[in-house]
Amino acid sequence: MFKNVKTIVVLVLLSSFGLNAQNKVPVYLDDKKPINERVEDALSRMTTDEKIAMIHAQSKFSSPGVPRLGIPENWMTDGPHGIRTEVLWDEWEQAGWTNDSCIAFPALTALSATWNKELALLYGKSIGEEARFRNKNVLLGPGVNIYRTPLNGRNFEYMGEDPFLTSKMVVPYIKGVQSNGVAACVKHFALNNQETNRNAVNVNVDDRALYEIYLPAFKAAVQDGDAWAIMGSYNKYKGQHCCHNEFLLNDILRGEWGFKGVVISDWGGVHDTKQAIHNGLDMEFGSWTNGLTWGTSNAYDNYYLAKPYSEMIKKGEVGTKELDEKVRRILRLSFLTTMNKERPFGSFGTKEHAEAGLKIAEEGIVLLQNKNNILPIDLGKTKKIAVIGENAIKMMTVGGGSSSLKAKYEITPLEGLKKRIGNQAEIVYARGYVGDPTSNYNGVVAKVSLEEKRSQEELTAEALKIAKDADVVLFIGGLNKSPNQDDEGHDRKGLELSYGQDKLISELAKVNKNIVYVNISGNAVAMPWVNEVPGIVQGWFLGTEAGNALAAVLVGDVNPSGKLTFTFPVKLSDNGAHALGEFPGGDEVTYKESIFVGYRYADKQKAKPLFAFGHGLSYTTFEYGKVTADKKQMGAGDKITFSVKVKNTGKREGSEIVQLYISDLKSSLPRPIKELKEFDKVSLKAGEEKTVTFTIDKTALSFFDDKKHDWVAEPGAFEALIGASAVDIKSKVGFSLQ
Repeated sequence: MFKNVKTIVVLVLLSSFGLNAQNKVPVYLDDKKPINERVEDALSRMTTDEKIAMIHAQSKFSSPGVPRLGIPENWMTDGPHGIRTEVLWDEWEQAGWTNDSCIAFPALTALSATWNKELALLYGKSIGEEARFRNKNVLLGPGVNIYRTPLNGRNFEYMGEDPFLTSKMVVPYIKGVQSNGVAACVKHFALNNQETNRNAVNVNVDDRALYEIYLPAFKAAVQDGDAWAIMGSYNKYKGQHCCHNEFLLNDILRGEWGFKGVVISDWGGVHDTKQAIHNGLDMEFGSWTNGLTWGTSNAYDNYYLAKPYSEMIKKGEVGTKELDEKVRRILRLSFLTTMNKERPFGSFGTKEHAEAGLKIAEEGIVLLQNKNNILPIDLGKTKKIAVIGENAIKMMTVGGGSSSLKAKYEITPLEGLKKRIGNQAEIVYARGYVGDPTSNYNGVVAKVSLEEKRSQEELTAEALKIAKDADVVLFIGGLNKSPNQDDEGHDRKGLELSYGQDKLISELAKVNKNIVYVNISGNAVAMPWVNEVPGIVQGWFLGTEAGNALAAVLVGDVNPSGKLTFTFPVKLSDNGAHALGEFPGGDEVTYKESIFVGYRYADKQKAKPLFAFGHGLSYTTFEYGKVTADKKQMGAGDKITFSVKVKNTGKREGSEIVQLYISDLKSSLPRPIKELKEFDKVSLKAGEEKTVTFTIDKTALSFFDDKKHDWVAEPGAFEALIGASAVDIKSKVGFSLQ
């Protein structure tokens, strides 16, 4: 009898709900209503406790929704290069899932080296699909911190030294991610340019450098990319931690740029309840953790924006105005992601995503040096290839910090070469040196054990023996993702290669002059042997398809078309952060080089780089015509167009990246000799010629006047320079701004 009564009650409740639903769907659940109306309606139905719960984590990577109202949780995921394996609720260890192995995409340094905005869109769309399939609604990336020094351990996650190029590449990435109903969380805002003392260092930087160098990519992400989320950085600026920094978050991000999205803390980046309340932070994650390994368990109720905030409200010390603003922004995020009925379902670990990663990797590889046309390897004339170096067999999709992945598979360089070359030539391998012998990283086990019992003398002898007998030597070395290499939480100790590689390369060059060095890294390295090695390739961290991409370029199936997005200095003193100080500083670090970062500093000092920003060779050759302008004078409201003919004068199809730099010939404030203001990647068949055009307005001529706190384009004389790199200027044309 009781069971029947219970059933009747449920039916009555359901029928009454159905009648009510027919009459009126709650505004917040009506996807025909504008988002701001839905947000206000949902907010009005929430209790203070529900609001407080929403603004801080409940696990390592999630925060609560509002179950009573049917508003889902928010789930975050690292990272910019692939979707992180599932971890335990309250710990960093893997959860032991068997269906969370992702496609590892090339690191963002490799993406930016393509200089291809269409590939940035493909990258974002593909990684967004992977995140969506795994039911993550916030992707913690991309990273757009500027390459200030080659010693920053986290440079491999970013897009280089130039704010214009980074801006142009990050916008399509964001749009691609967010087309899946997944928020891109652009990081780390701002001035996070070192890992040493990253949680405490206070960055001193002048306003010109801040606005001209370090902020433009974030501004583009907000205003052109419509990013739905921004992550604060660990460091301090003007004495306040950047995750709750009134100058960066309230004044600039929301005040000047009109950002409507959520600000998410980096893991462990919150330090003060009052600042977190008032200075623009919306979501607190990872407090009492280093953001990588250790953390205080079950501490979520004691987060700065949890009980301490709630108690302040109860005592009347603060009102709920700021709380409501935070929740409004989080609700907006929910309506754009988890509560968007139209968002696609995504896909995960697919062949299409692997192919996208391969395409990006192939276009990102940079041919730095090719004396005597040692590359591509002529398999018709090559009988024996010696492959030497630990990085030929080492997994590079693991390690490096929060971007470490559990990839579905990873083709190492040696595997890729063997697969491509087959029996066309004999491939012999020698390790040559021992870098990091770790073969198990957080549950991901290497296919090849890196444990080594032989001495360095034995390894060197073996390498020299196989090199002497080979037609060509491929030394696959560089950095790895271990501490003090390319690794979050640590900076490099110096510009030179570790593990005795420099000495080994010089010895190998003495026994075989046909040697190619493949630099696996996300950073510049010194090359004291550069004149002894005819072939040099920048091979990046290329993800799942790394070995296949490298093999395709080395044997000539793919014509390399990548170009550097940061300067390779000959020595550290050729870099402004090191020549002028300071890096890494102590509790304070001052950017004494100001706006003169990367090629801007090299130009100013007339310091010839090892390899310049924008440099990259091809297996074909290109001839540039003389640049022309459609007018000699332009007004403040005008545009000016520059045209240049580019011809493929070689014997095979190839792509050239044509770069437009602008030079202000006379300025009231110090300015760089030239700055990148446009670029185009143009594909040309053998013998084909195309006209490349660039149109700019006065924004390309402007600098930030720190006294006026505004962008200024001063009337006067300018030059437009067309280059194949920052040091390979083909022609220039003068014009004036009236």
